[in-house]
Amino acid sequence: MLLHIPELLSRDELAHCRAVLARADWRDGRVTAGPQSAQAKHNLQLPLDHPDHRAMADLVLNALARNALFTSAAVPNRIVPPLFNRYDVGMEFGAHVDNAIRYIPGSGGLRIRTDISATLFLTEPEEYDGGELLIHDESGTQAVKLPAGDMIVYDTTVLHSVAQVTRGSRWASFFWTQSMIRDGTLRRILFDLDRTIMGLRARLPDDDRDILGLVNCYHNLMRQWCSL
Repeated sequence: MLLHIPELLSRDELAHCRAVLARADWRDGRVTAGPQSAQAKHNLQLPLDHPDHRAMADLVLNALARNALFTSAAVPNRIVPPLFNRYDVGMEFGAHVDNAIRYIPGSGGLRIRTDISATLFLTEPEEYDGGELLIHDESGTQAVKLPAGDMIVYDTTVLHSVAQVTRGSRWASFFWTQSMIRDGTLRRILFDLDRTIMGLRARLPDDDRDILGLVNCYHNLMRQWCSL
């Protein structure tokens, strides 16, 4: 799955994030990387002990909670509180795979399986050169560079990297989700079914028997495939 979610943040939310990050004391981003990834990672990160970090993470989590497209695609169970990073000129993140298991900070040791990765862009494409999120899979390499406030979600299993920034500064939020549907193929089936139901509901009444039948199928598949 490689899914573009437009306008996750409102303009006011985006402006608030940018104002906080503009005055932040950034630190070396390797503190949250695994031993192998740390060798390829060269960026800056908003420290977890920054006074505004919790409020910023909650802002993103609230935006996710109200976004039907993200909920449909990810079927989220738990989400690692969003982190925030920065790539200035010369910074990049070489090809890597995200850790399969992540600790949730402040949870007393709670760990989650990472099924879905997400990058929420916080700077406009014209503000920097380079800095594309590069997804490397069997079809080749796909470059992603989205408007500020937009988000890309993709399976955590894929190799990915961030191209070197050659002008300006690229800011983003990133996080991982453990889905209630562990298998990516099954998640895609449910996502396609849900989008089909939503499309039909836009043209037909909610009590249409065929729509009700598809809704019944959707929830029965959820009962079969979900793990909590």
